[in-house]
Amino acid sequence: MTETAFPGGGSPDPNSYPGTDSERIEQAARAAFAAGRPLRIPARRPDAVSPRSFWLIDAAILLPGNATLILDNCTIRLSDRCRDNFIRSANCGPGIDPVPPLDNIRILGVGSAVLEGAVHPRSTGDSAKTLGERTFGTDAGKPGESQTGDWRNIGILLANVHRFSIANLTIRDSHAWAVSLEYCTEGDIRRLAFDSSGCREIDGERRIVLNQDGLDLRRGCRNITIDTITGTTGDDLIALTAIGGAPRPCGILGRTEVCSPRMGGLDEDVNGIVIRNVVGHSAGGHHIVRFLNTGGIRMRNILLDGVVDTSPDGFRDHAAVRIGDSNPAWGGVTPLGETAAFQIVNIQSRAKAAILIAGSLADSIIANVLNGNPGTEPVVCTSGPGNTANLEIRSALTLPEC
Repeated sequence: MTETAFPGGGSPDPNSYPGTDSERIEQAARAAFAAGRPLRIPARRPDAVSPRSFWLIDAAILLPGNATLILDNCTIRLSDRCRDNFIRSANCGPGIDPVPPLDNIRILGVGSAVLEGAVHPRSTGDSAKTLGERTFGTDAGKPGESQTGDWRNIGILLANVHRFSIANLTIRDSHAWAVSLEYCTEGDIRRLAFDSSGCREIDGERRIVLNQDGLDLRRGCRNITIDTITGTTGDDLIALTAIGGAPRPCGILGRTEVCSPRMGGLDEDVNGIVIRNVVGHSAGGHHIVRFLNTGGIRMRNILLDGVVDTSPDGFRDHAAVRIGDSNPAWGGVTPLGETAAFQIVNIQSRAKAAILIAGSLADSIIANVLNGNPGTEPVVCTSGPGNTANLEIRSALTLPEC
């Protein structure tokens, strides 16, 4: 490391270290976190090895507790060798069981801070997808390599983290969900832009990339504020999906979540989530915002304030906002009262359904809905009678054909 790695007592610069891009970032991270300083990653300086100004990483950037990562006008791309996240909390990973708690992680972008998927992704999609059949992956058919997607395909993965923030990032061509949180609490997520479409041109051919959600909150997420989420995704733009299951080891491959259900007796309910200012659509025709809780997990005290559907003329997402699901694969309709205390307001939709109640919903308010699909109701319940209670709907309007 050169003497200029800590200019003015600031942060170590990965450009000042030798090795591959991942090795340089890892060395700078060790130095920064050991000194109690943030890790600041600026643009890569072109050198004798490569004229690139972007970083090409082979493995996830791991963040311990009390760590701040600043992406300062830089682009980080996954290499074609990488089958890993962009960024992951260091308490989770292959074989780590259980996942211990971490406190105080910040991931902040300055200026143009971009995370990009690989040119030739080794794996895409979630754990239900087989590589080469429904979703692309150069590992398809390779002996010794997992043939399904898993949690390594997630862009930013935080697990069992208390007090965190993620802000000012663009995530492009993610390999599955761009951001996923498991058992995370007391968080702030702001100004995230997504740029994925559910397919990629790879070597001149159109290839399908499935499960490109933007932001996912999973079991046990509580007291989190989400503000200003924009862009286009191949799947749901925002999804709160808390799906129950049997305990299993943490950190195993072949699963979309790195944590086990019922891990360490942690509270699995999703509670106290505020979502504001969502502007975008699902290029895959899915949902802009989706809520789903099953298996006895409750989802309560949710505020969704402000959705603007930006889908182009002639294209309609399935729903701007979807609550619940009657599909037996997800456990069927959630018992009345387990999905409750929602406020869903200020929704501007061009989707097939503006508000779709496909499960149960109780003790909630839906207000100020503009439905841009003529001939349809602004709020539709498909789960059958008896699955809503104490639901107030006001100022919900279907716009006429223009």
